[in-house]
Amino acid sequence: MLVLMRRPGESIHIGSNIVVTLVALERNRARIGIEAPREVPIDREEIAEKKRLEGHHDLDDPQDAESEPKSK
Repeated sequence: MLVLMRRPGESIHIGSNIVVTLVALERNRARIGIEAPREVPIDREEIAEKKRLEGHHDLDDPQDAESEPKSK
């Protein structure tokens, strides 16, 4: 695992089309913004695990109401 330090407002670029930005730090929580193409599935760990346990093969299931919306 690569671990990088960032201050609020600073970003990390993954490849040429994904940007992860540390939006804010609040107590023990970090607010993270992710810019990625719509076809890239992005889920919180607990949602991805739930989908895996339910046997979802398509992790970008538009029917999953708990999935976080993505920005483009």
